[in-house]
Amino acid sequence: MAVKGVKERMLKLRGVGKTFGIGSSNEKRALDHIDLSLQSGEFVTVIGGNGAGKSTLFNCISGVYEIEEGQILLDDLDITYHPEYKRSRMIGRVFQDPLKGTAFDMTIEQNLAIALAKGQPVSLRPGATKKELAPA
Repeated sequence: MAVKGVKERMLKLRGVGKTFGIGSSNEKRALDHIDLSLQSGEFVTVIGGNGAGKSTLFNCISGVYEIEEGQILLDDLDITYHPEYKRSRMIGRVFQDPLKGTAFDMTIEQNLAIALAKGQPVSLRPGATKKELAPA
Protein backbone atom coordinates (compact mmCIF):
# COMPACT_ATOMS: atom_id res chain seq x y z
CA MET A 1 0.00 0.00 0.00
CA ALA A 2 1.48 3.34 -1.03
CA VAL A 3 1.23 6.15 1.47
CA LYS A 4 0.49 9.56 0.01
CA GLY A 5 3.57 11.78 0.07
CA VAL A 6 5.96 8.88 0.75
CA LYS A 7 8.33 7.86 -2.05
CA GLU A 8 8.97 4.15 -2.46
CA ARG A 9 12.63 3.35 -3.00
CA MET A 10 14.69 0.58 -4.54
CA LEU A 11 17.28 -1.14 -2.32
CA LYS A 12 20.34 -3.13 -3.46
CA LEU A 13 22.98 -4.87 -1.39
CA ARG A 14 26.09 -6.06 -3.23
CA GLY A 15 28.47 -8.41 -1.44
CA VAL A 16 27.77 -6.91 2.00
CA GLY A 17 29.99 -8.28 4.77
CA LYS A 18 30.09 -7.49 8.49
CA THR A 19 32.42 -8.98 11.09
CA PHE A 20 32.43 -8.15 14.79
CA GLY A 21 35.61 -8.17 16.87
CA ILE A 22 38.00 -8.35 13.91
CA GLY A 23 41.37 -9.75 14.96
CA SER A 24 40.22 -10.76 18.42
CA SER A 25 39.53 -14.20 19.85
CA ASN A 26 35.82 -13.26 19.73
CA GLU A 27 35.79 -12.51 15.98
CA LYS A 28 32.35 -13.33 14.53
CA ARG A 29 31.35 -13.15 10.87
CA ALA A 30 27.74 -11.94 10.97
CA LEU A 31 27.10 -11.21 7.27
CA ASP A 32 29.02 -12.96 4.50
CA HIS A 33 28.71 -11.50 0.99
CA ILE A 34 24.99 -10.70 1.15
CA ASP A 35 23.36 -9.83 -2.18
CA LEU A 36 19.80 -8.50 -2.25
CA SER A 37 17.81 -6.53 -4.80
CA LEU A 38 14.37 -5.13 -4.00
CA GLN A 39 12.43 -3.13 -6.54
CA SER A 40 10.08 -0.31 -5.59
CA GLY A 41 6.93 -1.77 -4.01
CA GLU A 42 8.46 -5.19 -3.26
CA PHE A 43 8.95 -6.49 0.25
CA VAL A 44 10.93 -9.27 1.85
CA THR A 45 10.62 -11.21 5.08
CA VAL A 46 13.87 -12.06 6.84
CA ILE A 47 13.63 -15.03 9.17
CA GLY A 48 16.17 -16.98 11.17
CA GLY A 49 17.13 -18.08 14.64
CA ASN A 50 18.88 -16.02 17.29
CA GLY A 51 22.27 -14.88 16.03
CA ALA A 52 21.45 -15.47 12.36
CA GLY A 53 22.24 -11.84 11.46
CA LYS A 54 18.76 -10.39 10.92
CA SER A 55 19.21 -7.37 13.19
CA THR A 56 22.78 -6.91 12.00
CA LEU A 57 21.54 -6.77 8.40
CA PHE A 58 19.00 -4.06 9.20
CA ASN A 59 21.50 -2.15 11.33
CA CYS A 60 23.97 -2.17 8.42
CA ILE A 61 21.32 -0.95 5.97
CA SER A 62 20.26 1.86 8.32
CA GLY A 63 23.85 2.89 9.08
CA VAL A 64 24.01 1.86 12.75
CA TYR A 65 26.90 -0.48 11.81
CA GLU A 66 29.54 0.14 9.16
CA ILE A 67 30.22 -2.72 6.77
CA GLU A 68 33.70 -3.97 5.93
CA GLU A 69 32.91 -4.93 2.35
CA GLY A 70 30.28 -4.49 -0.30
CA GLN A 71 27.87 -1.72 -1.21
CA ILE A 72 24.46 -0.50 -0.10
CA LEU A 73 22.49 1.37 -2.76
CA LEU A 74 19.20 3.19 -2.48
CA ASP A 75 17.71 4.32 -5.80
CA ASP A 76 21.18 3.63 -7.30
CA LEU A 77 22.70 6.15 -4.84
CA ASP A 78 25.62 4.56 -2.98
CA ILE A 79 24.84 5.13 0.72
CA THR A 80 27.47 2.68 1.97
CA TYR A 81 29.41 5.39 3.82
CA HIS A 82 26.54 7.76 4.65
CA PRO A 83 26.12 8.17 8.41
CA GLU A 84 22.95 6.94 10.10
CA TYR A 85 21.44 10.42 10.44
CA LYS A 86 21.64 10.97 6.66
CA ARG A 87 20.18 7.55 5.88
CA SER A 88 17.33 8.20 8.32
CA ARG A 89 15.99 10.82 5.89
CA MET A 90 15.54 8.07 3.29
CA ILE A 91 14.88 4.92 5.33
CA GLY A 92 12.09 4.22 7.82
CA ARG A 93 12.41 1.52 10.46
CA VAL A 94 10.09 -0.55 12.61
CA PHE A 95 11.84 -2.03 15.63
CA GLN A 96 11.22 -5.41 17.29
CA ASP A 97 10.78 -3.65 20.63
CA PRO A 98 7.66 -1.48 20.24
CA LEU A 99 9.13 1.12 22.62
CA LYS A 100 12.25 1.64 20.49
CA GLY A 101 12.01 4.23 17.74
CA THR A 102 8.68 5.58 18.95
CA ALA A 103 7.41 8.06 21.48
CA PHE A 104 5.73 5.51 23.79
CA ASP A 105 3.45 8.10 25.41
CA MET A 106 1.99 9.16 22.04
CA THR A 107 -0.74 7.40 20.06
CA ILE A 108 0.02 5.29 17.00
CA GLU A 109 -1.50 8.04 14.86
CA GLN A 110 0.77 10.67 16.45
CA ASN A 111 3.85 8.49 15.89
CA LEU A 112 2.87 7.96 12.24
CA ALA A 113 2.31 11.71 11.82
CA ILE A 114 5.90 12.27 12.92
CA ALA A 115 7.08 9.71 10.35
CA LEU A 116 4.95 11.35 7.64
CA ALA A 117 6.57 14.73 8.35
CA LYS A 118 10.07 13.24 8.04
CA GLY A 119 12.14 15.22 5.56
CA GLN A 120 9.58 18.03 5.31
CA PRO A 121 10.39 21.65 6.22
CA VAL A 122 9.96 22.32 9.93
CA SER A 123 6.85 24.35 10.72
CA LEU A 124 4.22 24.91 13.38
CA ARG A 125 1.38 22.99 11.77
CA PRO A 126 -0.48 19.80 12.66
CA GLY A 127 1.58 16.65 12.13
CA ALA A 128 -0.98 15.32 9.64
CA THR A 129 -3.87 17.01 7.89
CA LYS A 130 -7.37 15.52 7.61
CA LYS A 131 -6.67 14.85 3.95
CA GLU A 132 -3.49 12.89 4.80
CA LEU A 133 -5.37 10.90 7.46
CA ALA A 134 -8.24 9.98 5.09
CA PRO A 135 -8.25 6.36 3.87
CA ALA A 136 -6.78 5.88 0.37
